[in-house]
Amino acid sequence: MLIISIVGTIIILVFNVFLGIVTMITCILLIYFCIFYTKKRYEEIKKLSEYLRTISSGDFSMDIRDNVEGELSILKNEIYKVTLILSKYGEYEKREKKLLADSLSDISHQLKTPLTSMMVMTDLLSNENLEAEKRMEFTKIIQAQLDRMEWLLTSLLKLSKIDAGTISFKREMVNVSELIKKAINALLIPLELKEQNLIIEGDSDVAFTGDFNWTAEAIINIVKNCIEHTNRTGSITISYEENPLYTEIKISDNGNGIDKEDLPYIFKRFYKGKNASSDSVGIGLAMAKSIVESQNGDLTVKSKKNEGTQFSIKFYKQIV
Repeated sequence: MLIISIVGTIIILVFNVFLGIVTMITCILLIYFCIFYTKKRYEEIKKLSEYLRTISSGDFSMDIRDNVEGELSILKNEIYKVTLILSKYGEYEKREKKLLADSLSDISHQLKTPLTSMMVMTDLLSNENLEAEKRMEFTKIIQAQLDRMEWLLTSLLKLSKIDAGTISFKREMVNVSELIKKAINALLIPLELKEQNLIIEGDSDVAFTGDFNWTAEAIINIVKNCIEHTNRTGSITISYEENPLYTEIKISDNGNGIDKEDLPYIFKRFYKGKNASSDSVGIGLAMAKSIVESQNGDLTVKSKKNEGTQFSIKFYKQIV
């Protein structure tokens, strides 16, 4: 630029001194402002480089947005958007790591109790002088603990598959009456043992679009929870209905109810409320909620102390 300006100024000076001086002044100003704005541009690029180094170190607190027009301002705003996305991913990964650590801790705790019990029983069974009746009793206890561990591990495997999105839920027409029958068949013995009354209300043509078998498992877990928290000779009611927006299944009991403090957490994995039984693991309701929500549904609960609990499952219809 300097060489071109000098050559141009000399050529113009040969023909006209005044125009040559004007040309020289103009070239000087152009070179000055070009150098000034180039320097300023490099300073902004340097700031961007420092900002990117800060981001790479894990600090997302800086804000480089500005409202000035220009390519660099556009670039700053785009980089800031990417920074926000990276920040969200970072927070998500931290939550996932914490959730994994908590889950492993809970699983370890849940397995530790039956394992300890079986170790004690095995040690007692090794006694040659142990009575046959006691030997049979201890064997049954070990079998019960093994069944509990198998159920826990199977449930955890199902939950992990749902969380990972590796399960393909079917999209087929599900008749609610048939669905309830399948779910209840798995719980007839516990209902009979506690002499509880089961009431089913609803039209035979009520249906929704979803996965028959997975939804049945969700209902089994909910009804099982109602059975455990309802007194002997109590009542459990299952009602269902359909409207233009959704299909709703209500499962209610007249049992002990859930404490107000426990209500916000009953769908949390491994959470055990104040009224939870000693055999409760705190995973059934969490699985039910995951299954329902994975099918464009919603699971909610209402409860009053000593008055009972009502679970509501809603499967929303796709509006075209």
